[in-house]
Amino acid sequence: MNNQLHNGLNQQVANLATLFTKLHHFHWFIEGKGFFTLHEKFESLYDEVNELYDAFAERLIIIGGKPASTLSAYLKLTTLKETETLDSKLMVDELINDLKQLVTEFKALTKESQSQEDEQTADMLIGAVASFEKHIWMFSAFNK
Repeated sequence: MNNQLHNGLNQQVANLATLFTKLHHFHWFIEGKGFFTLHEKFESLYDEVNELYDAFAERLIIIGGKPASTLSAYLKLTTLKETETLDSKLMVDELINDLKQLVTEFKALTKESQSQEDEQTADMLIGAVASFEKHIWMFSAFNK
């Protein structure tokens, strides 16, 4: 495997760690209309993201890479932004944008993994894209 795939997976490990933290922030600070719905959805999504985070890191190790595993490393590698927003509509908008960004990056990494005949990594990414696209649809409908 070449370093481009290792680097791409490592960046996604950092992105998923960042998103996991952001979803906790949203879960803890959501207020107002939609509280019960969003509080539960954020928790469900951070559980899903945590599973992906672990799976991507383990896949990276399996193919000979070394995943980042510190907060400082995550912040250097992530393409996502930290947040302090406390407005529920902005939380959902930000989450939609993050998920769209990850879908774009996962699709590019899928092509890279397929070019290296690593169908196992591609399969993981394809499954994550399908799930995130559904979340984008659902959160977009919620925020209309």
